[in-house]
Amino acid sequence: MSTLKIGIVAGEHSGDLLGADLMSALSDLAKQQSLTIEYRGVAGPKMMALGATSYFDMEELSVMGIVEILKRLPRLLKKRKQLIADLIDWQPDVVIGIDAPEFNLGLELKLKEQGIKTVHYVSPSVWAWRQSRVKTIKKAVDKVLALLPFEKAFYDKHDVPCDFVGHTLADQIPVESQKQECRAELGLEAETKVLAVLPGSRGSEIKFLLAPFLKAAQELKLTFPTLVILVPAVNEFRAKQIQSIIDEQFADLDVNVSIANARVVMGAADVVLLASGTATLETMLMKTPMVTAYKVSWFSHEIFKRLIKTPFFTLPNLLAGKEIVPELIQDDASVENLVSHVKPMLEHTNTQMIDQFTKLHVEIKRDASARAANSVWQLLDINNK
Repeated sequence: MSTLKIGIVAGEHSGDLLGADLMSALSDLAKQQSLTIEYRGVAGPKMMALGATSYFDMEELSVMGIVEILKRLPRLLKKRKQLIADLIDWQPDVVIGIDAPEFNLGLELKLKEQGIKTVHYVSPSVWAWRQSRVKTIKKAVDKVLALLPFEKAFYDKHDVPCDFVGHTLADQIPVESQKQECRAELGLEAETKVLAVLPGSRGSEIKFLLAPFLKAAQELKLTFPTLVILVPAVNEFRAKQIQSIIDEQFADLDVNVSIANARVVMGAADVVLLASGTATLETMLMKTPMVTAYKVSWFSHEIFKRLIKTPFFTLPNLLAGKEIVPELIQDDASVENLVSHVKPMLEHTNTQMIDQFTKLHVEIKRDASARAANSVWQLLDINNK
């Protein structure tokens, strides 16, 4: 065996980051044994830059909310059916699904039934809601790679093979605060008050969250007239979507929209106002106080709230086992509530929150990509082929 064939399917921006790091670590292992790796599946720009062939645009899988998924369901099912056929025809040594569980678990199940080894990287929030999905996961995958320690404990309880690998972001970001360096990179003075606004990387998140976030920023400008408002977009397409909303609804508000520099913006800010998701973890690792919010359609929320099994929805709170970050869901994510939580953090640095962030960072810093690659390598059992 001189060339390994690895299928890899990422569903959104954060999956592209994880996938690229995993590919690099796997390629390092392959070089040690004079092997090469061919990657095919669904990839983002960072993965494709490392040589992954993408059967279709990763953006197709960036959907959230029950209503939004239902609207795209026929197209998604057609894409998945074709991808399954393409991968079965290619006969990879292993297929790694990165996040996007609604798409990837069905894919992995069909592939495993055909004798192809499967790995799911980034546990679905099965410990939080719809816990019965663990039965499907057990059938669909040979191994789960969990980013967080409490996830492995859940899978161990249900006899699902799982390795806790840590989070790659915790390895990439220094434990010490990078505020001074980030401000210097953006040309911001040390005394400048800065609010970062991150409404999410999906179009539907921007639709529900950008307006209330910017209305809150308008209110905060009354107290902090020189407040700098930064909105980092994940790519040019999202930047245009954000800018069009600003031009239509907030033409009198001075907002700086940038592209692909979210981490620097997070690190430079005094406070980050953001959607729940991976960005909350990244903000925590940058040691910046934050306020989180989330909104979906009324129908999606009515379903979700009946299925949730955890008291928290942001990763810092889940890691801490208590609320250290304000969480504002649906109607609670009002402009008034957003302002009331952000304002004190702009007035005085929340050192207690920052200290908690530092402690949690150390706990999940585990050289994640190398651990994940080693876990996949063990499943491949190269030495016995």
